Amino acid sequence: MLIIISPAKTLDYTTPPQTSRSTQPELLEQSQILIDRARQLSALDISELMRVSMKLAELNFERFEKWHTPFTADNAKQALLAFKGDVYTGLNVTDFNAKDLDFAQGHLRILSGLYGLLRPLDLMQPYRLEMGRSLSNPRGKNLYQFWGDSITDAINKVLKKEKVLINLASNEYFKSVKPKLLSGRLITPHFKELKNGSYKVIGVHAKKARGMMSRFIIKNRLTDVEALKSFDDMGYHYNPELSDESNWIFTR
Repeated sequence: MLIIISPAKTLDYTTPPQTSRSTQPELLEQSQILIDRARQLSALDISELMRVSMKLAELNFERFEKWHTPFTADNAKQALLAFKGDVYTGLNVTDFNAKDLDFAQGHLRILSGLYGLLRPLDLMQPYRLEMGRSLSNPRGKNLYQFWGDSITDAINKVLKKEKVLINLASNEYFKSVKPKLLSGRLITPHFKELKNGSYKVIGVHAKKARGMMSRFIIKNRLTDVEALKSFDDMGYHYNPELSDESNWIFTR
């Protein structure tokens, strides 16, 4: 099975990586097109586009200016080790050994507004460009139009072998994937909790659970999708009454 997750806004480029192994992003030439477009923006433009403070806008203005290929261990970091946030807290890659990273490299992909689709060990330079932001570009008015079928095509290359896609990404990022074009079965786990008599998604908890489920698959080397129903971290349990073939509901 292949897992897809969202990136994070928070990045860590100070902690030394736990491995020297790295790969290059597969869609880097397309990233360069977006960088060229982003370099046309002023810090004020970035502040308005990303809805961030001027301080953050100036930081990302500098990131766009400094971004350059080739990516090396001196100017970039492996994606899975660079992202920090609720999903990555759940993933907790700090104790991943070489075999864990090997399995992750084959079975995990990170959706990205700038890089399209990243493998865990793909080097990336720091950026902030959320998929849902309306950055006009040579291919359209937003990043969904820019990426078109490219992300889905890259996923399908892996699905030829893996057959099942486990969607643990947010709605914002999964919208960059075209389900009708996928060459495999799609399963989307949802994490809900009982509040006032009904089950609801609590964002911060669901994000961490997505990371923990990704970790569960990687650490246990899961290849049988049915085994995913045994996931019980954070008190969640598979709820067959609320689930269907494509949407697996975990409740607590």
